[in-house]
Amino acid sequence: MIKEALITFFMAMVPVIELRGAIPYGVIAGLSVPAAFIIAVIGNLVPIPVLVVFTRKVFEWLRTKSGGLDRFVSRLEAKAEKNKEVVERYEFWGLVVLVAIPLPGTGAWTGALVAAMMDMRLKRAMPAIILGVIIAGIIVTTVTYGAGALLG
Repeated sequence: MIKEALITFFMAMVPVIELRGAIPYGVIAGLSVPAAFIIAVIGNLVPIPVLVVFTRKVFEWLRTKSGGLDRFVSRLEAKAEKNKEVVERYEFWGLVVLVAIPLPGTGAWTGALVAAMMDMRLKRAMPAIILGVIIAGIIVTTVTYGAGALLG
């Protein structure tokens, strides 16, 4: 079970896959629903502080390396810009909702990107992202396995 737990953990760290893929994978691989939920939530949150703190610096550095990387960074910034309005309008709760909705283009990575682009401090962004990830995990688990699944 350690192998399955580690794969679930690392899957949750991957952008796009995040909780949406890690929780179902963990359960299919043999973890209990609560274990898959907890492991995926923790895995999803691990890269977030680094992303919030260093994204702008990394983007600046990438822009200097090649035109292709500059275009890639521009696409990521455009994605953040598209989601920025909701976060600006509703602040903490806007970031929670952006992270909590388990649809493509949302999630912890997008929330961290938006927070970084807004120069949001980690101590302000992290609680909203944590709450959003927990809500997203509950939604994914409930939709996939039913409300009783979280209780064991």
